[in-house]
Amino acid sequence: MTALSFELPDGSIKNVQVRHLLNAGYAGREQDEVQAHIAELAELGVPGPTTTPAMYPVSPYLAQQVAEVRVQHARTSGEAEWALVITDDGVLLTVACDHTDRELEVHGVAWSKNASPDVLGRKAWRLDDVRDHLDRITLRGWVGEGETPDTLIQDSSLEALLTPDYWLEVLAERGLNQPGTVLISGTVAMTGGVNQFARSWKVEMADPVTGESLDVQYVVEQMPQPIG
Repeated sequence: MTALSFELPDGSIKNVQVRHLLNAGYAGREQDEVQAHIAELAELGVPGPTTTPAMYPVSPYLAQQVAEVRVQHARTSGEAEWALVITDDGVLLTVACDHTDRELEVHGVAWSKNASPDVLGRKAWRLDDVRDHLDRITLRGWVGEGETPDTLIQDSSLEALLTPDYWLEVLAERGLNQPGTVLISGTVAMTGGVNQFARSWKVEMADPVTGESLDVQYVVEQMPQPIG
C-alpha cells in the first residue's frame, strides 16, 4: 500500500495510506465545452466516454510523490490538476499532475491513466480552510525542454472544474468516501502551440486570499528500448 505524507500550513505532518485512487475526467463545469473537447479528441482517435463527467479507477500504488517519472516512449505528458485526499480527520486538498500515455489513450483512457503515476504535491491544505474561496484559487502548469519548466501551458482556476464537494458526493454514493481515498480532479485546457511532450513539468495552485501556494515538479525520463 502506498504511503503519502503531507505538510499542512501549521507545520504538522499528515500521513495517508492510499487505498483507492481515482481520476476524474471530462470534469469541466461547462459541459458544452466538455462535449466540444470530446469531439476534438475523437478526431485524434481518442474514444469518448459513455457519460460525463467520468471517473477512472487507478492502481493505488500510482499515487506518488516523486521528482522523476519513467516512461516507455516520447509521447507522454502531464495534466495540471488538484487532488482531494480523505484522511481519518478530514479532507485535504493538494496539487497534482496526472502523467498520461498519449499513445495508449487512443486505445482506452482508463488504460492510459494506469500507465504512469499521478504525482502529488508534498504540501496540502485542509479543504475546510479554503472551501469558501475555492474558485479564486489559480491552477497553472508549465513545461520545459530542460530540467526547469519555464513555458506556461495551462492557466486557469478551480472555477473551471467540478468542485471537491461534487466528487465527495459521488464517492459517498459508491462507498468510497473513506480514509485512504485519493481523487484527482481532471484538467483544464492546454495552450495551443506549446509542446506538451516535454522534459519537465510543474503544476502550481495559488491561493490569493492567504498568499500560500502548493506546487509539484518533476522530470520525465525515457526508459531504454526493450529487447524482444
